[in-house]
Amino acid sequence: MATQDELKQQAATQAAAMVQPDTVLGVGTGSTVAFFIDALGARNRQTPLNLQAIVTTSNRSRQQLEANGFTVSELAAVDHVDLCIDGADRVDHDLNGIKGGGGALTLEKNVAINATHNVWIVDQSKVVDRLGGFPLPVEVLPVSCEQNFRRFDQLALQPQYRLNEDGSRYVTHYGNYIIDLAVDPLPIPAGLAALLDQTVGVVEHGLFLNMTDEVLIATPEKIEHWTRQ
Repeated sequence: MATQDELKQQAATQAAAMVQPDTVLGVGTGSTVAFFIDALGARNRQTPLNLQAIVTTSNRSRQQLEANGFTVSELAAVDHVDLCIDGADRVDHDLNGIKGGGGALTLEKNVAINATHNVWIVDQSKVVDRLGGFPLPVEVLPVSCEQNFRRFDQLALQPQYRLNEDGSRYVTHYGNYIIDLAVDPLPIPAGLAALLDQTVGVVEHGLFLNMTDEVLIATPEKIEHWTRQ
């Protein structure tokens, strides 16, 4: 039986085969995406893809892409993304997900919403019947973070500031804080997303609903391929 890393590599290789030459590619982050970047680099060295541009959602992925010989652009420098390959912290059977465990949810959602086609690659531990089992990240402005925290607490969403190892508040790339909502399972995801979208001071949240088109799932038996119906 293949190991989990071997299965991730297989899923990543399948995802790398989806990338078409002369296109604009979005690349996310995570352990399975790291395998994807290496597989993409190997494919490009064998037969150059001549990609128009690559954008990514994390410094770690940027460094790995550059180590594989790719030039990474900023999202603002491209007018569209043809395909985005990313991971997810949780995904349900309707292909809705929770993302942002690494703190890059705002850029992840911006890349995804500007992509013509989105594919997630995950291992089976990320698959759930109902979204939950992972804190929902909410990026908030520092100026009104306490008001947001109190409101989330009043709504019984079990808010917790994301902290660094030294106990200080985690600060995102954009200078904001993250409040993780620990309520589990999540209330109706669409309703919660609407509430967060309408909350002043919320920059972005980690509910990615109806945003991905395909999911590749590494299981002990095979790579499952789910597509949006």
